[in-house]
Amino acid sequence: MPLQIHFLRHGQTELSRENGFCGSTEVPLTADGEEMAREFALAYRSFPWKALFCSPRQRARATVAPLSEAIRVTPEFRDGLREIDYGKWEGKRVDDVKRTFHDDYIAWSADPAWYPPTGGEPAIEIATRALQVVEEIRGRFDSGNVLVVSHKATIRIVLCSLLGIDVGRFRYRLGCPVASVSVVEFGPHGPLLSALADRAHLSERLKTLPGT
Repeated sequence: MPLQIHFLRHGQTELSRENGFCGSTEVPLTADGEEMAREFALAYRSFPWKALFCSPRQRARATVAPLSEAIRVTPEFRDGLREIDYGKWEGKRVDDVKRTFHDDYIAWSADPAWYPPTGGEPAIEIATRALQVVEEIRGRFDSGNVLVVSHKATIRIVLCSLLGIDVGRFRYRLGCPVASVSVVEFGPHGPLLSALADRAHLSERLKTLPGT
């Protein structure tokens, strides 16, 4: 069996529910977000996991916790898996950012690879630090299942980088709703996307909740 990395986005937060920018901001999971984490753990606890890697952000830690406790594997936290730093946009809704930082928002929307949020990080920097974690995993494991718990932008940027998609298009090419899992298999012909934004482990109620 080749190495398969499962990229899990954290569960719902108040800012994800309200379509707000949340990168370096520390926010807890909502009650529904906690339920999403428990349902993922219930569905995937029987997987033969080799390791669990996780962003150090509170919302990611809370998402990996139920699985970690169920299978008694301690997560390995990596700063490279944290979310993009949105700078002065942190905690603000999209409509507010469009109005207050209009020119920066237009530039970022056109090419987030090189144009960062006001005072924040460009996507190319996220790609560099997150791919270092992927390379660490590939160096340690040549087969089996490894879980990576991270964030919306970070996961999409990593997937674009691995699949040869322009990182500047990460917002427009791949979906990544809360508590979704995408799987990349590393075989003889390179990375293969075998699942994208799968949410089959969630109840119908959780799947249909509003928010990103």
